[in-house]
Amino acid sequence: MLGFTFIKTPPTTYVIQYKAGAVVREGAGLAFFYYTPTSSLVLVPLASADAPFIFSESTADFQEVTVQGQIAYRIQDAKGTAKLLNFTVDHRGRYISEDPEKLPQRVVNQVKVLIRKEINQLSLRDALRSSERLTATVSGSLAAATEVAALGLAIVGVSILAIKPAPDTARALEAEAREQLLKEADAAIHARRVSAVEQERVIKESELNTEVAVENMRRQVREAQMEAERSVQEKQHQLQRAELDSTISLEQRRQDFVALSVENARHEADAKAYALRGMVTALAGVDPRVLQSLASQGMQPNQLIALAFQGLADKADKIGELNISPDLLRELIDQKKK
Repeated sequence: MLGFTFIKTPPTTYVIQYKAGAVVREGAGLAFFYYTPTSSLVLVPLASADAPFIFSESTADFQEVTVQGQIAYRIQDAKGTAKLLNFTVDHRGRYISEDPEKLPQRVVNQVKVLIRKEINQLSLRDALRSSERLTATVSGSLAAATEVAALGLAIVGVSILAIKPAPDTARALEAEAREQLLKEADAAIHARRVSAVEQERVIKESELNTEVAVENMRRQVREAQMEAERSVQEKQHQLQRAELDSTISLEQRRQDFVALSVENARHEADAKAYALRGMVTALAGVDPRVLQSLASQGMQPNQLIALAFQGLADKADKIGELNISPDLLRELIDQKKK
């Protein structure tokens, strides 16, 4: 109305009002009326902004890689930035130039220069693994960059999201990695088989050692049994020898006893023969009837009757008839039974 306009800015916007080439007011988060025909407003955003980027670069071994990331920055010197870039707005609050839109690209260009410098010095494999290294290098280099400082910018953070090779190169690397993985898998299978064979060998050796130990124990037990049997046999032999020695000694004593008995019997027989010879010599001239009478002394009646019958038998040729009473025969039979 009548050329007056009211403006109200958030705290993240720095406002500079120019009138007749001089700064009338400035600050963040201001609200005021101004006369449009004679005033110029500069709105510099103070909030952090994100600038994504993606571009391709060549490595030291001439392999193309794509770098994708994002940089966060903010304007910390609004007045310095406003001197280099046109942040003037019209009465509707729209920027009258393209400088605010070009600021992110300027920052990205700085990032691209720094990343190119690093990527060109790395091989493909090293570049694919250099995300953290690139992030640290770019962050430090941007903080010290002259253009960034001149623009009044502060780098909030740099993120390298991905570094990818060309599709053909990626397939080749995948094939090589796959082959390496297959080789490692084959090596692992071989190592597992070798380990299994080794474990089997250890188990077999353990079983054989156990069998050997068992056989040794059996041999020791058998040897102990044989030693015990030998000891028992030796004891038995000693007993048998002792018994045999005793038997031999007994037989020797029996032999000595028999020899002594024979000697005694011989001496006794010699003594009897000597006595008998003396008796025969003494009785050589005696009448047989006298000897018979002497022999009949002390005989039993039946013996005397037998001698009588013997005498009768000797004179049988001179006896005509002989009568023997039944009582005599009965008496003789009864004496025999007794």
